[in-house]
Amino acid sequence: MTEIEDAITAAFHTEWGRLVAALIGGLGDWDLAEECAQEAFTLAWRTWPRDGVPERPGAWLLTAARRRALDRLRRDRVGAEKLRALALLESRGEPVDDNTIPDDRLRLIFTCCHPALAFEAQVALALRTLTGLTTAEIARAFGVPEPTMAKRLVRAKQKIRDAGIPYRVPPAHLLPERTRAVLGVIYLLFNEGYVASAGPRLQRADLAAEAQRLAALVVELMPDDPEAGGLNALVLLQQSRACTRSDGDGALIPLEEQDRTRWNRELIAAGMAELRRTARRERLGPYQLQAMIVACHVTAETPEQTDWAAIVSLYDALYAQVPSPTVALNRAIATAMRSGPEVGLKLLDELTESGPDQGHLLAATRADLLRRLGRNDAAAREYRIALDLATNDAERAYLTRRLSEVARSER
Repeated sequence: MTEIEDAITAAFHTEWGRLVAALIGGLGDWDLAEECAQEAFTLAWRTWPRDGVPERPGAWLLTAARRRALDRLRRDRVGAEKLRALALLESRGEPVDDNTIPDDRLRLIFTCCHPALAFEAQVALALRTLTGLTTAEIARAFGVPEPTMAKRLVRAKQKIRDAGIPYRVPPAHLLPERTRAVLGVIYLLFNEGYVASAGPRLQRADLAAEAQRLAALVVELMPDDPEAGGLNALVLLQQSRACTRSDGDGALIPLEEQDRTRWNRELIAAGMAELRRTARRERLGPYQLQAMIVACHVTAETPEQTDWAAIVSLYDALYAQVPSPTVALNRAIATAMRSGPEVGLKLLDELTESGPDQGHLLAATRADLLRRLGRNDAAAREYRIALDLATNDAERAYLTRRLSEVARSER
């Protein structure tokens, strides 16, 4: 990429959320705000290579988007009220600063997670509006088809518009009612960074790093919230293995094959300290339980020393709180590691009969258990199914390698 292209890409990552939020605050119209923000970036692609990168890219983009919005409002004759609101935005130049939440991105996420919306709508809307994730990526995070997620986002925007829900930073005493959704946004943002739903790389390091930063900020803002601490611990412990999760060619390296001497001990220590602090609460929540599961992995010096019995018990507790297909699949994997592949395969059969399709993960898991049992012909069939469904190139490279191994064994 050229220097100009790098600058525009960086501006998108840093300014998109603030830009859209500023326009929504002035317009009260989510669709128009996003369209005008996109048109501002389109204009940047046309003019910055000619004129150079502005000294303040965010202010330049806001001005360009605001002018586009003014043109649209005047042309469409939607009335003087929005024009006056946008004129107020123009007079102050940039969004008004608010010290309730000291970080721009986190402030916007709290703003977006309005309790008048359903939980999933809050999280999905914040992810789509403020993080740059596509509708398809958000749909995969929620395990629903893309058209379904698109309809949910449209309905959420309509409700905001029809009910006149204001887009503004909540006061400090109202932050707790939004915290659960804010944590959900950060969690799903991290998941997309940890394993990209599609594309050439296993991980999207920028998203994972941003989620790590935001999780730490929520703990600073709300130190007594045990689930905020649980999420922070979970992210720290997961991030400790980041450099060992793919090989030089970018292919996925499974947990049992990773070089544990390269795991980040500072992140492990920080995550364990955070987990101990939050685990003093009477009731463990889903993020704390997930952090405890990861702790079992990162504190085992070898794969053989992993306490799979404890992990299964933790998954039992997690499933009681979050009975999702993803948790059920991970619980089946842990049970297979504790009690043998045959037991795991039976659980996978039950999951297939009772739950929705898990895409390539279910087929890949079944293939791995069949491979461990030496049933290579059946394993090869499942690896081929997983390859047909996988959209991440790093995961596909790993599945291809495993398929080649069991295919050779068939001969």
